[in-house]
Amino acid sequence: MNLMAVPMQVVWDPNPELFKIFGIPLRYYGLLWGVGLFFAYIIVRYQYRDKKIPEKKFEPLFFYCFFGILIGARLGHVIFYQPELLVQSPLEVILPIHIDVAGKWHFKGYSGLASHGGTIGLIIALWLYVRKTKLNYVDVLDMIAVATPITACFIRLANLMNSEIIGKATDVPWAFIFANNSEAGMVPRHPAQLYEALAYLLFFFIMIYLYKKYSTKLHRGFFFGLCLTLIFTFRFFIEFLKENQVTFEDGMQFNMGQWLSVPFIILGLACIFAGKKLDKMKPEIKR
Repeated sequence: MNLMAVPMQVVWDPNPELFKIFGIPLRYYGLLWGVGLFFAYIIVRYQYRDKKIPEKKFEPLFFYCFFGILIGARLGHVIFYQPELLVQSPLEVILPIHIDVAGKWHFKGYSGLASHGGTIGLIIALWLYVRKTKLNYVDVLDMIAVATPITACFIRLANLMNSEIIGKATDVPWAFIFANNSEAGMVPRHPAQLYEALAYLLFFFIMIYLYKKYSTKLHRGFFFGLCLTLIFTFRFFIEFLKENQVTFEDGMQFNMGQWLSVPFIILGLACIFAGKKLDKMKPEIKR
């Protein structure tokens, strides 16, 4: 990595690969995703133990979350941003590869993952999980919500290491030049990925504080609603500082990420302000 600060800008050109194993690269992107999921695993496990939920009910949770997020995020990216892949190269939809014009396969990892799709995938996966474990659906959503911001933080750091999801040109003193992104040009830009990572880290501390101090006083669904509201409201406004990810967004007043954030904000606010009705949901968590 060559991180070089010069007046009014930071030249950002890290090598996205840590090393290769049998020709397969291990990238910071995958590593940081893994670290984010690991922290979420630790935090949710603590909550299960805090609520005295049997270990056997916790054991399958990671499986459901991992595949729900991965499948949802990948399909979300393809459906919302790159639907032509469904026809042109369906294998790239389901496999972490790129097929070049000569038909040769290149292992590149999943370079297109959408947070909105990942959220939908996680919500569906948790519904399947509670059908198996007979836990309360909203209680599980609440516990996952407490851990979600720290995972989101590491995902945005992964995007930073990949020099993707770049910000718009700017002259702020902390602007980044994304030297590894040919489409960005040698132009100082907002490090939007870093903005998001720091915001999500702050949201995580807020969630942990509220859980430790008020978890027994707040109604069911509050943490889920707060998580959605904080993350997607910030996501809506930070998009004004980002370059559009695909060309069809150029003619839109609000880009795809902003439009997709609105339903989650509405759902989050509903859970915060009308969520006391969720306290009546059965079954209760089985101790």
